[in-house]
Amino acid sequence: MIPIRDTQPSRNRPVVTQILIVVNVLVFFMQLGQGPEMGRFIWEWGLVPARYTDPLISGRWGFFHQAFTLFSFMFLHGGWLHIIGNMWTLWIFGDNVEDRLGPLRYLAFYLGCGLASGLAHFMVYPSSPIPVVGASGAIAGVMGAYFILYPASRILTLIPILIFPLFIEIPAFVYMGLWFFLQVFNAMGGGGGVAWWAHIGGFVVGALLVRVLVQFPEGHFATRVRQVTQRRKTPGLQTIRPIAPQDTPHMYGTLVISPFEALAGCTKRVNIPWGFYSRLYKITVPPKTQDGQKLRLKGLGRRMADGGSGDLYLKVRVRQMDGDTHF
Repeated sequence: MIPIRDTQPSRNRPVVTQILIVVNVLVFFMQLGQGPEMGRFIWEWGLVPARYTDPLISGRWGFFHQAFTLFSFMFLHGGWLHIIGNMWTLWIFGDNVEDRLGPLRYLAFYLGCGLASGLAHFMVYPSSPIPVVGASGAIAGVMGAYFILYPASRILTLIPILIFPLFIEIPAFVYMGLWFFLQVFNAMGGGGGVAWWAHIGGFVVGALLVRVLVQFPEGHFATRVRQVTQRRKTPGLQTIRPIAPQDTPHMYGTLVISPFEALAGCTKRVNIPWGFYSRLYKITVPPKTQDGQKLRLKGLGRRMADGGSGDLYLKVRVRQMDGDTHF
């Protein structure tokens, strides 16, 4: 299962998530710059459980280095697929969790989940000399928080079946639950070179920690950041579940845009679930569109027995992008 996009909009630009992605990418290129010394670099700055439990190894490192590697390991990666998969997942789910927690709480949450994931792996393999690297544990914590905060959201998922891509919308609680089950199943099977217990630990801690953090009020700094990063545009991808009356081949739905988009015009990608499938369309909204105006998408309605198709009519709703906006 490859997540493509979630349907939960965020009110603010995810500046911390973007910074984390940039830092991870920069560190990855720093790794590549090590050349033949990259293995030593990973062993030195990755999380090596034996470095804390084996006296012959631990004596070679000072307290600062031992403490720092509890965090530095989550910014290292084992290859291109590793970092691309992690950063893509962080981009999809991190914006919503950051939007709920605010920048400072979210950063502390992310680092805390990464630390917890490393400790979970350490407790299972305390004498392992193999370095653990990757943001997967911290991102698993983000997924755990998403599971708690947005269980009713839906995840547009790509399921490759041979050479045929299948797009399916899966409820977030189903997607996250299945993902967590696979981590436990693989962990019980012996590992296979992946730190499954780090994923499990990060997910569980993320689900628990977010319940605590949402109880704390935001500070003045976080409020100022929200004012600066507030979005002026609605999500580029929206899911529309049209109504199709039985007595007509046409279908009817609602497209939400912001006042800025209504004035300037915009282009949206629309995901329309249809049975087990999801159809994706690109829609252009002309400038100076008014609230309540209808867009006609010819031939995108219900297919009839004679081979013809009705039309899809989308009513445009212009709404302010504030804390009370829902899609």
